[in-house]
Amino acid sequence: MSSPSRFDVLISEVGPRDGLQSISTTMSTAHKCAWIDGLVASGVQEIEVGSFVSPKLLPQMADAAQIVTHAIQHSGVTVMALVPNIKGAEAAMRAGVHKITLPVSASPAHSMANVRKTHQQMVEEVRAIAQLRDDLAPQVHIEAGISTAFGCTLQGLVPEDDVIALSVACVAAGANESGLSDTTGMANPAQVKRLFTRLRSELGDHAGAAHMHNTRGLGLANCLAAYEAGVRTFDASQAGLGGCPYAPGASGNVVTEDLVFMFEAMGIRTGIDIERLLAARNALAAGLPGEALYGMLPPAGLPKGFVPHPYSTH
Repeated sequence: MSSPSRFDVLISEVGPRDGLQSISTTMSTAHKCAWIDGLVASGVQEIEVGSFVSPKLLPQMADAAQIVTHAIQHSGVTVMALVPNIKGAEAAMRAGVHKITLPVSASPAHSMANVRKTHQQMVEEVRAIAQLRDDLAPQVHIEAGISTAFGCTLQGLVPEDDVIALSVACVAAGANESGLSDTTGMANPAQVKRLFTRLRSELGDHAGAAHMHNTRGLGLANCLAAYEAGVRTFDASQAGLGGCPYAPGASGNVVTEDLVFMFEAMGIRTGIDIERLLAARNALAAGLPGEALYGMLPPAGLPKGFVPHPYSTH
């Protein structure tokens, strides 16, 4: 697992899962491995490398176990995978992941569309997976990511009390932490700060990551609001790839390159070398020729005179 001494905020790279499952092109296993190698070389400390779901549903993730086998060879990196159910959780644990994340939707409509389960059924799934973890791989860390926490394209507004109650229930069921996801890109900074303040008040150290989307251009502002509320772990996707197949119109994640630059420019250490991160973007582009890549920093470059924090290797 990663050491907290090299950074003030943890950037969790979700592109190899969230990004790749959201596009029609399937990146080859070799290109995925090369991309992950580039991310690790830049200093990224946590990578969501895939999801353990039926290859019939997501053929882009069919090689998840192979990718985990490759990724866990890197020391000092937390290798994470998304699992929608206990079958996927067992496969992920047997593959050797350090951390699993479960999508638990605060919107009943999205929950049924995404995992075909109600809130209570998903909480019970968390409980069953936590028991399996205790029996099979007690070192594995479980995160319950509360999706559609800031609004849902299917049902509209999501009551904040419901979001907090669901997070608390997931931790009570055995999850190590519960974070909040702006799956649909509907969040605003005031809402983000308010909801994460409540979450941290309820869960303390069990409050997890901020997963923001840039659908309406507020991704970085929302991350900053979460930081001001005390959040120190942020999901991001290189080149802004990502979305949700069950949330129409919910375009890409916060761009990793832009988020790292924002924090480093503020004097907040990420432990990531920006130049090497941009080099990893080249590996991504090589594996997805013709795919649109996003971000403000890559075309603009670093400002003249910009001096990032010294980069330290693993």
